Amino acid sequence: MKDYETVFILTPVLSDVQMKDAVAKFKGILADNGAEIVNEENWGLRKLAYPINHKTTGFYQLFEFRAAPTLVDKLELEYRRDEKVMRFLTVALDKHALAYNEKRRKGAFKKKPTENKEEVAA
Repeated sequence: MKDYETVFILTPVLSDVQMKDAVAKFKGILADNGAEIVNEENWGLRKLAYPINHKTTGFYQLFEFRAAPTLVDKLELEYRRDEKVMRFLTVALDKHALAYNEKRRKGAFKKKPTENKEEVAA
């Protein structure tokens, strides 16, 4: 079993229900093939860095999971077959990435509120 992280972008023309169904489909593929989902994040509708198929936004979804290496090929094949998926990326995580993700989930990298400027001037 290895640790992986996959991010995929769904087309923005989907309704909320269609988007949730597509996410559930890929989550089901992971679960049906014995993967342990460690973390799931819906990043929502975001602007793309460059247009893809004349679209400038997309629904981002992240799964962090532990599975056998053969599952990645099955998952990516399903991404390619589904016309709702505009882009995807799956990477294997090393011990440093796992430590970083754990800290990120606990909120270690969130910005702290700035002090009131009036108090600083006093």
